[in-house]
Formats: sequence, C-alpha cells, structure tokens
Amino acid sequence: MGSTLFKTIALIGKHKTPDIMTPLLDLAEYLTDRGTCVILDALTATHIGKSQYPVADLEEIGKQADLAIVLGGDGTMLNIARALVPFSVPLIGINQGRLGFLTDLTVDTMYETLNDMLAGQFIVENRMLLTAEVTRHGKSVFKELAFNDVVFHRGISSGMIELEVHINGEYVYSLRSDGLIIATPTGSTAYALSSGGPILHPGLNLMMLVPVCPHTLSNRPIVIGADAVIEIKVLHYTTETKIYTDSHSWFDLGEHDRVLLRRCPETIKLLHPVHHSYYRMLREKLGWSSILQKNSR
Repeated sequence: MGSTLFKTIALIGKHKTPDIMTPLLDLAEYLTDRGTCVILDALTATHIGKSQYPVADLEEIGKQADLAIVLGGDGTMLNIARALVPFSVPLIGINQGRLGFLTDLTVDTMYETLNDMLAGQFIVENRMLLTAEVTRHGKSVFKELAFNDVVFHRGISSGMIELEVHINGEYVYSLRSDGLIIATPTGSTAYALSSGGPILHPGLNLMMLVPVCPHTLSNRPIVIGADAVIEIKVLHYTTETKIYTDSHSWFDLGEHDRVLLRRCPETIKLLHPVHHSYYRMLREKLGWSSILQKNSR
C-alpha cells in the first residue's frame, strides 16, 4: 500500500444510518493498511459495537486528527464542518448515494480516488462561514455558526414579518415578507437558490441577502462583500418567527430583537480530487444541458 501525508485520520459516518457502517469499516481497514492511525467518531462508533479502533468525540478529533473523512450526505458534512472549524482540520466528503455539493467522492470509487489524495494529489478549497448573534434588550441570547445560511422565517403562522436591514451601519431597506436568507457562496445552492438567488462560486468571499416571498417585488437579492456587517432589526413578527442557522439550530425571535451577522474569522478546508470541477458538479446536480443532450442523440 502507498504512503500518506496524514498520520491520523478520523472517520465520521452519517448518524442513524446502519448501512454506511460496512463501507466505513472497510475504509478503516484500508487506511490502517497504509500505516495510518484511524479514529472513529464516538457517535458513529455506537452503531458499530466493539472494534479495534480508538473512539473520540468531535472536540478530541479536532485536537488529534490531521484529516477527517465524512461518509454521508451534505447535511452530515455541514454538521461536522461547523464542529471542526475551530481546529482547522481538513475534510473529505464521501457520499454513499449521488454526488453532493460538498461530498464529491462516492463509495464506489473512493479507494482509487483516496489513494491519490492521501499521497498529496488534491485541491484545497477554503469555504467561509457566518456568525449570527441575537441580542435582546442589549443582551446576547443566541449565537451560532452557519456554513450554508442564516434564515429568518415567519413559520406556519399567517401574516408577514417585517425586518429592517442595515449594512455597515447604513440603513438599506425595510422588508415585509415570509422571510429573509443571508447565505454564503456554499449556501447559494441551497434554500437561497430555490428563492431566486444567484449561484456564487464557492471560492468567492461574498454574502448575499435573498428575500423569501417579499410583499414588494422590487425587493431583490443583493450580493455584498464578506467583510460587511449586517444588522437585522425585527419590527413585526408572528408567534412562529424564528432564526435558523443551516436548519440545524434555531431561536424564537421577538419584536425589537437585533441580529448581527458577519463573516466568521475561521474557514472550512475541503479537500477535492485533482479532477474536481465545480461546474461539472453543477451540471450533474442541476441537470443542465440534459435536454440538449437528449435532442442531440
């Protein structure tokens, strides 16, 4: 077996997915044969039972691992990336099903691809995150990271919410809508895309604000620099109004709450195979050119 640049590698599987454990253990054996120390994520290990591999929580993985390999979908990668970002551990994503936006390796071809990547043949991509902090009566009551987006939404209640948007201390507009999305380039292909926002290349350092079903159709998506500071004031809310970060964490908003959003100082480091193409991935995921291809046959 070949050598590897990474001496300690953590393996993390999608939670509550038993059928991912066989390829995960096969991968652990493959890495061990290469002379790598393999660590299993503690939550992942609960689905395996006893094994020869040491077990650690995500904080310990962050301190010990030179690389983390995540087997699962993009949702799993989002959760792991947020947890490991303070430790600057690079990530490789392996999707058991179809190609993902973040998990661009597949189980069927992972050994051939990993063989090259572990020998140093890979592309490094740094992705930005957002921090969102809610203050109420001058006190911080909620603070979270977001890899994809921060979403304000009215919930299932009828009626719209009203938000006042400031960027770098300057009043921009008041928005009556079902919600508002503040997305990173990574999140531009998530909820923001379905709400009419543009696709941003993940290598860009930008943020965008995308209204969700605005009352006034002149409220359009805005793309701004990553160093901007966004302040959102809640002027009117429903009983179900919440702020969500990556659809993972949420907080109930109230009238006069203020939300401060800015770029997180740390970045997420993703490793891709040398043949990785963001545009090819977009074609495959979004079905671009499929009609033309069919007509050309």
